[in-house]
Amino acid sequence: MMTYLLVGVGGALGAMGRHFCSEIIDSHVPSFPFGTLFVNVTGSFLIGVITAYVIFRTGLQNWRLFLVTGFLGGFTTFSSFSLATVRLMQNGLFLSAFLNVLANVALCLLMTGMGFYLVSGTLR
Repeated sequence: MMTYLLVGVGGALGAMGRHFCSEIIDSHVPSFPFGTLFVNVTGSFLIGVITAYVIFRTGLQNWRLFLVTGFLGGFTTFSSFSLATVRLMQNGLFLSAFLNVLANVALCLLMTGMGFYLVSGTLR
């Protein structure tokens, strides 16, 4: 039961954080989904950092459930990214849609790897 509580509370906080970031960022640049890009890239970096840290430390499984599965699961958003991309295409902004896909995939992979590398390199 505690597992579900950790994931649920983390997920709720992550979703609220995502909404806050997207609302603030997208209100300044409404023509491109920078808010979604920001939360996906930031979340990708954090998932690399946290996962690498947990690998080298024991007894942190509850934190992993709360932060990775819960918070970052609620914070990052593939569904919002997908919808934003479809909306760009529906509005005829095909270059923006392509750049959104490229930026999300490339930057998220890069940041996950960077976060993991930064932490695993310092804990060995």
